[in-house]
Amino acid sequence: MKENHKDASAMEAQKQECDITQEMEFAPSYRWQHWIRALSIVILIITGFYIAEPIITPIASSQPDNFMYALFRSWHIIFGFVLTWVVLYKSYLFLFGKKNKMERKAIKDIFNIKVWFQQIGYYLLISKHPKLKGVYNPLQFMAYFAFYLMIFLLIITGFVLYVHVYHNGLGAFMYEPMRAVEAMMGGLAMVREIHHIAMWGVILFMLGHIYMAIYNAVFVKEGAMDAIFSGIKWHKKH
Repeated sequence: MKENHKDASAMEAQKQECDITQEMEFAPSYRWQHWIRALSIVILIITGFYIAEPIITPIASSQPDNFMYALFRSWHIIFGFVLTWVVLYKSYLFLFGKKNKMERKAIKDIFNIKVWFQQIGYYLLISKHPKLKGVYNPLQFMAYFAFYLMIFLLIITGFVLYVHVYHNGLGAFMYEPMRAVEAMMGGLAMVREIHHIAMWGVILFMLGHIYMAIYNAVFVKEGAMDAIFSGIKWHKKH
């Protein structure tokens, strides 16, 4: 009887395995830009806080080579350019990438009020997860849309601040356009304020993003968090 029970359990487990398929959710290019973007944002937040309010006093030295503020600012600028190019690359993939068509399909669900109610009910644990046309649900898509608006706002205001420090090369090339943007925003002080507000918006998004990634990993059980590392997500056959 015990052997028959074990055989039945093994057959049931094998059946469940056969009912699960794997699908490439995120291409390597998507995963690389995601982690480079995440690293850049973290470094920009840390260095940005220091630039706004230096909280570390440099070690006293008789040599005029301990410029800690300049060091933090240089890292801020370097990773600001890294973030800019990664975001432009991600924007290109979203608009034109063949492997990113499922991201574009998610736009259709934004105009489906039924999917909105089902998704909200799912997060409230009162309904099942809706069947989506794309890789993002409506709430995710709108959150990402707001996130990229804030990122582009950070990039633009960052360039305005950049041209006030570096007047040669790219700084000289962008000086006149960025001064026009500065005037439209109400002056340099307002540009800094907008830069800081957008940063806090990105921080709040990151906290929500991490929470929802863990939530989906726990309740959906399709390898949602694993997919950003391996690219593979698991789906049950219906």
